[in-house]
Amino acid sequence: MFMAILHTLKLNGHHIYISGQLHLQKEAGVKNVIFHTQDLCFRTNLKCAKKQRKNGGFMIIDFHTHTFPDELADRAVGTLAHSGGIHNYLDGRVDSLKESMKKAGIDYSVLLPVATKPNQCDTINTLALKTNETSKTTGLISFGAIHPACENFREILNWLSNNGFKGIKLHPVFQKTNIDDMQSLRLIEYASALGLIILIHAGFDVSFPGCDESSVDRLTTMIQEVKPEKLVLAHMGGWGQWNEVSSILEKDYMKNVYLDTSSCIKKLNHNASLPIEKFKKMVNIHGADHILFGSDSPWDDQKDAVDLIKECRFSEKDTDDILGKNAVTLLNL
Repeated sequence: MFMAILHTLKLNGHHIYISGQLHLQKEAGVKNVIFHTQDLCFRTNLKCAKKQRKNGGFMIIDFHTHTFPDELADRAVGTLAHSGGIHNYLDGRVDSLKESMKKAGIDYSVLLPVATKPNQCDTINTLALKTNETSKTTGLISFGAIHPACENFREILNWLSNNGFKGIKLHPVFQKTNIDDMQSLRLIEYASALGLIILIHAGFDVSFPGCDESSVDRLTTMIQEVKPEKLVLAHMGGWGQWNEVSSILEKDYMKNVYLDTSSCIKKLNHNASLPIEKFKKMVNIHGADHILFGSDSPWDDQKDAVDLIKECRFSEKDTDDILGKNAVTLLNL
């Protein structure tokens, strides 16, 4: 462990002089150097720490993406695009997402697999575990999959927790289970007790018009009943129900709930998208410190999605919070 009495540090051939415990002088053209004796964190223009991007600013994390095994990608993406009448920007393959991340300047993408049947969990989670073994090099972090109808839900959640998974994804519409149903409530309660993040598709779904399994009313009931500690509601709290979401943002039970921005604001002013000004108002009411950037790739272009957040002209701090800082905190990176 470095001691506070340390006065010089040789970095890449240059001597960096430390003044006090948390400050240092710059010499020999070395810029943006920060040294913390307490946690040994370095930030330089030569080699940046994970939380600081090489080109300046905080890292960018896409909290809402989807990929499929190569052999299933064409069929899966094609089917979903057809049923929802939506355009896919990528083909759903992992390599395509990684290339998209490079173009958009995204450091990490969170993959959100969905088990539409209970018997799919083992296969999906085995693949997800392999993904997470290389997260530091690929930038891909996969959540676990679970279905509310799994009788062995405790066993599955324990396995996910023990294997280092950060969270789970629930899609009540695809899983045909109301989010305020007892099966969902017991699962969410147990996952929360394990410290897992619970990300839920919120609101309606373009592929299933009128289905209310995860409506704002049902989500409100669930939140008040279970009070999950790490809850993320996708699509700014309720796709297609943003008036309803806006009406509850100042309620006490919503204070610790995160909202992600996926499939809400669009480059083209699609009639099903959330108007930019309304989006900005919702962010200001709820607080930028509880908003997570998400693209919903392959259903939106990651670079366009990043640019749209920047074009909202939030403060630099709020922009950093939304694009990555909140995710770093929640994911404990």
